Amino acid sequence: MYKKDRQKRRGRQTTDILAKGEFGNSYKQWIFEVSNRFRTSQIKASIKVNDEMLRFYWLLGKDIEMMKANVSWGSHVYQKISKDLVEELPEIKSFSPRNLQYMNQFYRLYSNIEITHQLDAQIFKKEITPQVGAQIDKNIIFMIPWGHHKVIMDKCKDNQQKALFFVQKTLENSWSRAVLLNFLDTQLFERQGKAVTNFELTLPSAQSDLAQEITKDPYNFDFISLTQNYNEKELKDALMDNIVDFLLELGSGFAFVGREYRIEIGNTENYIDMLFYNIRLHCYVVVEVKVTAFEPAFTGQLGTYVVAVNHTLKSDMDAPTLGLLVCKSKDNVQAKYAIESSSQPLGISEYELSNLIPDDYKGTLPTIEEIEAELNE
Repeated sequence: MYKKDRQKRRGRQTTDILAKGEFGNSYKQWIFEVSNRFRTSQIKASIKVNDEMLRFYWLLGKDIEMMKANVSWGSHVYQKISKDLVEELPEIKSFSPRNLQYMNQFYRLYSNIEITHQLDAQIFKKEITPQVGAQIDKNIIFMIPWGHHKVIMDKCKDNQQKALFFVQKTLENSWSRAVLLNFLDTQLFERQGKAVTNFELTLPSAQSDLAQEITKDPYNFDFISLTQNYNEKELKDALMDNIVDFLLELGSGFAFVGREYRIEIGNTENYIDMLFYNIRLHCYVVVEVKVTAFEPAFTGQLGTYVVAVNHTLKSDMDAPTLGLLVCKSKDNVQAKYAIESSSQPLGISEYELSNLIPDDYKGTLPTIEEIEAELNE
Protein backbone atom coordinates (compact mmCIF):
# COMPACT_ATOMS: atom_id res chain seq x y z
CA MET A 1 0.00 0.00 0.00
CA TYR A 2 2.79 2.40 0.95
CA LYS A 3 4.58 1.64 -2.33
CA LYS A 4 1.44 2.39 -4.37
CA ASP A 5 0.89 5.70 -2.54
CA ARG A 6 4.50 6.67 -3.23
CA GLN A 7 4.08 5.88 -6.93
CA LYS A 8 0.91 8.02 -7.07
CA ARG A 9 2.73 10.94 -5.39
CA ARG A 10 5.59 10.63 -7.86
CA GLY A 11 3.07 10.61 -10.75
CA ARG A 12 1.43 13.77 -9.40
CA GLN A 13 4.83 15.41 -8.88
CA THR A 14 5.83 14.59 -12.47
CA THR A 15 2.54 16.05 -13.75
CA ASP A 16 3.08 19.18 -11.64
CA ILE A 17 6.61 19.59 -12.96
CA LEU A 18 5.44 19.24 -16.56
CA ALA A 19 2.56 21.66 -16.03
CA LYS A 20 4.67 24.42 -14.44
CA GLY A 21 7.56 26.61 -15.51
CA GLU A 22 9.11 27.05 -18.92
CA PHE A 23 9.05 23.35 -19.74
CA GLY A 24 5.42 23.25 -18.68
CA ASN A 25 4.40 25.77 -21.32
CA SER A 26 6.29 23.93 -24.06
CA TYR A 27 4.87 20.63 -22.82
CA LYS A 28 1.29 21.91 -23.14
CA GLN A 29 2.11 23.15 -26.62
CA TRP A 30 3.59 19.75 -27.46
CA ILE A 31 0.43 17.96 -26.24
CA PHE A 32 -1.65 20.33 -28.38
CA GLU A 33 0.53 19.65 -31.44
CA VAL A 34 0.43 15.88 -30.92
CA SER A 35 -3.37 16.02 -30.68
CA ASN A 36 -3.56 18.02 -33.89
CA ARG A 37 -1.16 15.66 -35.65
CA PHE A 38 -3.29 12.69 -34.58
CA ARG A 39 -6.52 14.27 -35.86
CA THR A 40 -4.79 15.22 -39.11
CA SER A 41 -3.50 11.69 -39.56
CA GLN A 42 -7.02 10.35 -39.01
CA ILE A 43 -8.38 12.70 -41.67
CA LYS A 44 -5.58 11.80 -44.08
CA ALA A 45 -6.15 8.10 -43.53
CA SER A 46 -9.88 8.32 -44.20
CA ILE A 47 -9.30 10.49 -47.29
CA LYS A 48 -6.70 8.08 -48.64
CA VAL A 49 -9.05 5.15 -48.10
CA ASN A 50 -11.81 7.03 -49.93
CA ASP A 51 -9.39 7.98 -52.73
CA GLU A 52 -8.23 4.39 -53.27
CA MET A 53 -11.79 3.06 -53.17
CA LEU A 54 -13.00 5.55 -55.78
CA ARG A 55 -10.06 4.79 -58.06
CA PHE A 56 -10.94 1.09 -57.72
CA TYR A 57 -14.59 1.85 -58.59
CA TRP A 58 -13.49 3.90 -61.64
CA LEU A 59 -11.29 1.06 -62.92
CA LEU A 60 -13.99 -1.55 -62.25
CA GLY A 61 -16.45 0.64 -64.14
CA LYS A 62 -13.95 0.76 -67.02
CA ASP A 63 -13.63 -3.04 -67.04
CA ILE A 64 -17.41 -3.40 -67.08
CA GLU A 65 -17.65 -1.01 -70.01
CA MET A 66 -15.13 -3.10 -71.98
CA MET A 67 -16.99 -6.33 -71.13
CA LYS A 68 -20.29 -4.84 -72.29
CA ALA A 69 -18.66 -4.05 -75.62
CA ASN A 70 -17.08 -7.48 -76.09
CA VAL A 71 -19.44 -9.95 -74.38
CA SER A 72 -23.09 -10.48 -75.36
CA TRP A 73 -24.56 -10.62 -71.88
CA GLY A 74 -27.37 -8.21 -72.57
CA SER A 75 -29.07 -6.49 -69.65
CA HIS A 76 -27.96 -9.18 -67.17
CA VAL A 77 -24.31 -8.15 -67.16
CA TYR A 78 -24.55 -6.41 -63.77
CA GLN A 79 -26.40 -9.33 -62.13
CA LYS A 80 -23.82 -11.85 -63.34
CA ILE A 81 -20.81 -9.76 -62.27
CA SER A 82 -22.46 -9.07 -58.92
CA LYS A 83 -23.18 -12.76 -58.30
CA ASP A 84 -19.63 -13.85 -59.18
CA LEU A 85 -17.93 -11.11 -57.15
CA VAL A 86 -20.10 -11.80 -54.09
CA GLU A 87 -19.15 -15.47 -54.27
CA GLU A 88 -15.46 -14.52 -54.29
CA LEU A 89 -15.79 -11.71 -51.72
CA PRO A 90 -18.84 -12.53 -49.55
CA GLU A 91 -17.79 -10.10 -46.82
CA ILE A 92 -17.87 -7.07 -49.17
CA LYS A 93 -21.22 -5.28 -49.56
CA SER A 94 -20.27 -2.99 -52.46
CA PHE A 95 -20.99 -5.29 -55.39
CA SER A 96 -24.76 -5.11 -55.72
CA PRO A 97 -26.03 -4.83 -59.32
CA ARG A 98 -27.16 -1.25 -58.68
CA ASN A 99 -23.80 -0.21 -57.26
CA LEU A 100 -22.02 -1.80 -60.22
CA GLN A 101 -24.23 0.27 -62.52
CA TYR A 102 -23.12 3.38 -60.62
CA MET A 103 -19.46 2.35 -61.03
CA ASN A 104 -19.96 1.92 -64.76
CA GLN A 105 -21.69 5.31 -64.94
CA PHE A 106 -18.87 6.81 -62.85
CA TYR A 107 -16.32 5.66 -65.44
CA ARG A 108 -18.40 6.76 -68.43
CA LEU A 109 -19.00 10.20 -66.90
CA TYR A 110 -15.27 10.76 -66.34
CA SER A 111 -13.83 8.43 -69.00
CA ASN A 112 -11.65 11.19 -70.47
CA ILE A 113 -9.70 11.89 -67.27
CA GLU A 114 -6.07 11.02 -66.85
CA ILE A 115 -5.66 9.49 -63.40
CA THR A 116 -2.74 11.04 -61.53
CA HIS A 117 -1.62 10.74 -57.93
CA GLN A 118 -1.82 14.33 -56.71
CA LEU A 119 -3.77 13.61 -53.56
CA ASP A 120 -1.21 14.86 -51.04
CA ALA A 121 -0.61 18.05 -53.02
CA GLN A 122 -4.29 18.94 -53.23
CA ILE A 123 -6.61 17.55 -50.59
CA PHE A 124 -4.55 18.46 -47.55
CA LYS A 125 -4.71 22.15 -48.34
CA LYS A 126 -6.97 23.90 -45.88
CA GLU A 127 -8.94 25.58 -48.67
CA ILE A 128 -9.85 24.42 -52.15
CA THR A 129 -9.32 27.29 -54.59
CA PRO A 130 -12.44 27.98 -56.67
CA GLN A 131 -11.88 27.22 -60.33
CA VAL A 132 -13.96 27.81 -63.42
CA GLY A 133 -15.24 25.22 -65.87
CA ALA A 134 -12.53 23.45 -67.81
CA GLN A 135 -9.80 24.62 -65.41
CA ILE A 136 -10.97 22.18 -62.73
CA ASP A 137 -8.55 19.32 -62.17
CA LYS A 138 -10.70 16.26 -62.81
CA ASN A 139 -8.80 14.26 -60.18
CA ILE A 140 -10.91 16.07 -57.59
CA ILE A 141 -13.54 13.39 -58.29
CA PHE A 142 -11.59 11.13 -55.94
CA MET A 143 -11.86 13.60 -53.05
CA ILE A 144 -15.56 13.37 -52.14
CA PRO A 145 -17.52 10.39 -50.71
CA TRP A 146 -19.12 7.78 -52.96
CA GLY A 147 -22.58 8.62 -51.61
CA HIS A 148 -22.17 12.18 -52.89
CA HIS A 149 -21.16 10.85 -56.30
CA LYS A 150 -24.30 8.74 -56.58
CA VAL A 151 -26.47 11.79 -55.87
CA ILE A 152 -24.54 13.84 -58.45
CA MET A 153 -24.80 11.10 -61.09
CA ASP A 154 -28.55 10.78 -60.50
CA LYS A 155 -29.05 14.51 -61.11
CA CYS A 156 -26.37 15.30 -63.71
CA LYS A 157 -26.62 12.13 -65.82
CA ASP A 158 -23.91 12.42 -68.52
CA ASN A 159 -23.21 16.15 -68.10
CA GLN A 160 -19.56 16.08 -66.99
CA GLN A 161 -19.18 19.85 -66.67
CA LYS A 162 -22.20 20.08 -64.37
CA ALA A 163 -21.05 17.07 -62.34
CA LEU A 164 -17.56 18.53 -61.86
CA PHE A 165 -19.12 21.84 -60.84
CA PHE A 166 -20.95 20.15 -57.96
CA VAL A 167 -17.90 18.09 -56.98
CA GLN A 168 -15.94 21.36 -56.75
CA LYS A 169 -18.69 23.07 -54.74
CA THR A 170 -18.88 20.11 -52.35
CA LEU A 171 -15.15 20.40 -51.71
CA GLU A 172 -15.21 24.17 -51.32
CA ASN A 173 -18.10 24.19 -48.86
CA SER A 174 -17.84 20.76 -47.18
CA TRP A 175 -21.45 20.04 -48.15
CA SER A 176 -23.22 17.11 -46.57
CA ARG A 177 -25.16 14.85 -48.90
CA ALA A 178 -28.44 16.50 -47.85
CA VAL A 179 -27.12 20.02 -48.58
CA LEU A 180 -25.68 18.85 -51.92
CA LEU A 181 -29.04 17.37 -52.89
CA ASN A 182 -30.75 20.64 -51.99
CA PHE A 183 -28.46 22.64 -54.28
CA LEU A 184 -28.79 20.09 -57.08
CA ASP A 185 -32.52 20.83 -57.02
CA THR A 186 -32.08 24.61 -57.28
CA GLN A 187 -30.43 24.76 -60.74
CA LEU A 188 -27.33 26.27 -59.14
CA PHE A 189 -25.13 25.23 -62.07
CA GLU A 190 -27.33 27.11 -64.52
CA ARG A 191 -27.52 30.21 -62.28
CA GLN A 192 -23.98 30.49 -60.90
CA GLY A 193 -21.96 33.44 -62.22
CA LYS A 194 -24.75 34.56 -64.57
CA ALA A 195 -25.45 38.09 -63.25
CA VAL A 196 -25.02 41.02 -65.63
CA THR A 197 -21.89 42.77 -64.34
CA ASN A 198 -19.14 45.19 -65.31
CA PHE A 199 -16.53 43.37 -63.18
CA GLU A 200 -14.36 42.67 -66.21
CA LEU A 201 -14.10 46.43 -66.84
CA THR A 202 -13.71 47.61 -63.24
CA LEU A 203 -11.63 44.92 -61.48
CA PRO A 204 -8.28 43.19 -62.11
CA SER A 205 -8.76 40.04 -64.21
CA ALA A 206 -8.13 37.52 -61.41
CA GLN A 207 -10.50 39.30 -59.02
CA SER A 208 -13.15 39.90 -61.69
CA ASP A 209 -13.41 36.17 -62.43
CA LEU A 210 -13.85 35.31 -58.75
CA ALA A 211 -16.33 38.15 -58.24
CA GLN A 212 -18.38 36.95 -61.22
CA GLU A 213 -18.45 33.43 -59.76
CA ILE A 214 -20.11 34.58 -56.52
CA THR A 215 -23.11 35.99 -58.40
CA LYS A 216 -26.27 34.18 -59.50
CA ASP A 217 -29.09 34.98 -61.86
CA PRO A 218 -31.79 34.52 -60.86
CA TYR A 219 -31.62 34.26 -57.07
CA ASN A 220 -34.08 31.72 -55.69
CA PHE A 221 -36.16 33.09 -52.80
CA ASP A 222 -38.52 30.12 -52.54
CA PHE A 223 -37.50 29.64 -48.91
CA ILE A 224 -39.86 32.51 -48.00
CA SER A 225 -43.64 32.93 -48.41
CA LEU A 226 -45.36 36.24 -49.10
CA THR A 227 -48.78 37.44 -50.25
CA GLN A 228 -49.10 38.23 -53.94
CA ASN A 229 -49.02 42.02 -53.58
CA TYR A 230 -46.05 42.15 -51.23
CA ASN A 231 -44.03 45.33 -50.91
CA GLU A 232 -40.28 45.95 -50.61
CA LYS A 233 -40.28 46.06 -46.82
CA GLU A 234 -42.13 42.75 -46.56
CA LEU A 235 -39.62 41.10 -48.88
CA LYS A 236 -36.64 42.43 -46.91
CA ASP A 237 -38.26 41.45 -43.60
CA ALA A 238 -38.81 37.91 -44.90
CA LEU A 239 -35.21 37.65 -46.09
CA MET A 240 -33.92 38.76 -42.70
CA ASP A 241 -36.27 36.35 -40.91
CA ASN A 242 -34.69 33.60 -42.99
CA ILE A 243 -31.13 34.94 -42.91
CA VAL A 244 -29.51 31.47 -42.77
CA ASP A 245 -31.31 30.38 -45.95
CA PHE A 246 -30.55 33.75 -47.55
CA LEU A 247 -26.83 33.36 -46.81
CA LEU A 248 -26.90 29.85 -48.28
CA GLU A 249 -28.50 31.22 -51.43
CA LEU A 250 -25.93 34.01 -51.69
CA GLY A 251 -23.19 31.39 -51.56
CA SER A 252 -20.15 30.47 -49.50
CA GLY A 253 -18.03 33.17 -47.91
CA PHE A 254 -20.77 35.72 -47.23
CA ALA A 255 -20.96 37.18 -43.72
CA PHE A 256 -23.89 39.41 -42.73
CA VAL A 257 -22.91 42.88 -41.55
CA GLY A 258 -26.26 44.64 -41.21
CA ARG A 259 -29.63 45.62 -42.61
CA GLU A 260 -30.61 49.25 -43.20
CA TYR A 261 -26.96 49.93 -42.55
CA ARG A 262 -26.56 53.62 -41.71
CA ILE A 263 -23.87 55.47 -43.62
CA GLU A 264 -23.27 59.22 -43.77
CA ILE A 265 -22.60 60.79 -47.15
CA GLY A 266 -21.76 64.45 -46.65
CA ASN A 267 -24.44 65.88 -44.38
CA THR A 268 -27.07 63.27 -45.24
CA GLU A 269 -27.91 59.94 -43.68
CA ASN A 270 -28.27 57.00 -46.03
CA TYR A 271 -29.35 53.44 -45.34
CA ILE A 272 -28.00 50.47 -47.31
CA ASP A 273 -30.59 47.70 -47.70
CA MET A 274 -28.12 44.97 -46.73
CA LEU A 275 -24.38 44.99 -46.21
CA PHE A 276 -22.28 41.83 -46.37
CA TYR A 277 -18.61 40.96 -46.27
CA ASN A 278 -17.26 38.22 -48.52
CA ILE A 279 -14.48 36.39 -46.72
CA ARG A 280 -13.11 34.74 -49.85
CA LEU A 281 -12.88 37.95 -51.86
CA HIS A 282 -11.96 40.04 -48.78
CA CYS A 283 -14.39 42.80 -49.70
CA TYR A 284 -17.66 44.40 -48.68
CA VAL A 285 -20.73 43.65 -50.80
CA VAL A 286 -23.59 46.16 -50.92
CA VAL A 287 -26.91 44.48 -51.74
CA GLU A 288 -29.96 46.50 -52.80
CA VAL A 289 -33.29 44.71 -53.34
CA LYS A 290 -36.08 46.06 -55.56
CA VAL A 291 -39.53 44.52 -56.00
CA THR A 292 -39.96 46.20 -59.39
CA ALA A 293 -38.34 45.82 -62.80
CA PHE A 294 -34.83 47.23 -63.20
CA GLU A 295 -34.47 50.96 -63.85
CA PRO A 296 -31.15 52.60 -64.87
CA ALA A 297 -31.48 55.08 -62.00
CA PHE A 298 -30.99 52.20 -59.53
CA THR A 299 -27.33 51.87 -60.54
CA GLY A 300 -26.62 55.48 -59.56
CA GLN A 301 -27.85 54.86 -56.03
CA LEU A 302 -25.99 51.56 -55.77
CA GLY A 303 -22.75 53.06 -57.11
CA THR A 304 -22.98 55.88 -54.58
CA TYR A 305 -23.30 53.39 -51.71
CA VAL A 306 -20.32 51.40 -53.01
CA VAL A 307 -18.13 54.54 -53.09
CA ALA A 308 -19.33 55.53 -49.60
CA VAL A 309 -18.40 52.11 -48.18
CA ASN A 310 -14.98 52.37 -49.82
CA HIS A 311 -14.42 55.74 -48.12
CA THR A 312 -15.79 54.94 -44.68
CA LEU A 313 -15.45 51.18 -44.05
CA LYS A 314 -12.92 49.68 -46.44
CA SER A 315 -9.39 49.28 -45.11
CA ASP A 316 -6.16 49.01 -47.06
CA MET A 317 -6.36 45.24 -46.59
CA ASP A 318 -9.79 45.00 -48.26
CA ALA A 319 -10.44 44.59 -51.97
CA PRO A 320 -12.76 47.10 -53.71
CA THR A 321 -16.39 46.96 -52.59
CA LEU A 322 -18.89 45.24 -54.88
CA GLY A 323 -22.48 46.32 -55.51
CA LEU A 324 -25.26 43.85 -56.25
CA LEU A 325 -28.74 44.89 -57.32
CA VAL A 326 -31.47 42.22 -57.13
CA CYS A 327 -34.66 43.16 -59.00
CA LYS A 328 -37.95 41.45 -59.81
CA SER A 329 -37.05 41.49 -63.51
CA LYS A 330 -34.67 43.19 -65.92
CA ASP A 331 -33.94 43.83 -69.57
CA ASN A 332 -30.43 42.40 -69.94
CA VAL A 333 -29.40 44.84 -72.67
CA GLN A 334 -30.62 47.84 -70.67
CA ALA A 335 -28.90 46.51 -67.54
CA LYS A 336 -25.62 45.99 -69.42
CA TYR A 337 -25.66 49.52 -70.83
CA ALA A 338 -26.49 50.99 -67.40
CA ILE A 339 -23.58 49.37 -65.57
CA GLU A 340 -21.09 50.04 -68.36
CA SER A 341 -21.60 53.72 -67.58
CA SER A 342 -20.47 53.19 -63.97
CA SER A 343 -16.87 53.17 -62.78
CA GLN A 344 -17.80 51.01 -59.77
CA PRO A 345 -17.97 47.17 -59.86
CA LEU A 346 -21.70 46.45 -60.04
CA GLY A 347 -23.85 43.41 -60.78
CA ILE A 348 -27.55 43.09 -61.59
CA SER A 349 -29.67 39.98 -61.08
CA GLU A 350 -33.30 38.96 -60.87
CA TYR A 351 -35.00 36.93 -58.16
CA GLU A 352 -37.61 34.20 -58.28
CA LEU A 353 -40.33 33.80 -55.67
CA SER A 354 -43.00 31.19 -56.28
CA ASN A 355 -44.37 30.72 -52.75
CA LEU A 356 -47.02 33.43 -53.00
CA ILE A 357 -50.19 33.37 -50.90
CA PRO A 358 -53.39 34.97 -52.33
CA ASP A 359 -54.13 38.33 -50.75
CA ASP A 360 -57.54 37.05 -49.58
CA TYR A 361 -55.78 34.61 -47.25
CA LYS A 362 -54.06 37.42 -45.39
CA GLY A 363 -57.29 38.64 -43.80
CA THR A 364 -58.42 35.14 -42.87
CA LEU A 365 -55.23 34.17 -41.03
CA PRO A 366 -55.41 34.70 -37.24
CA THR A 367 -53.11 37.28 -35.71
CA ILE A 368 -50.54 36.36 -33.05
CA GLU A 369 -52.74 38.05 -30.45
CA GLU A 370 -55.77 35.96 -31.50
CA ILE A 371 -53.74 32.73 -31.35
CA GLU A 372 -52.41 33.61 -27.88
CA ALA A 373 -55.92 34.47 -26.64
CA GLU A 374 -57.24 31.14 -27.94
CA LEU A 375 -54.41 29.23 -26.25
CA ASN A 376 -55.00 31.03 -22.97
CA GLU A 377 -58.68 30.06 -23.05
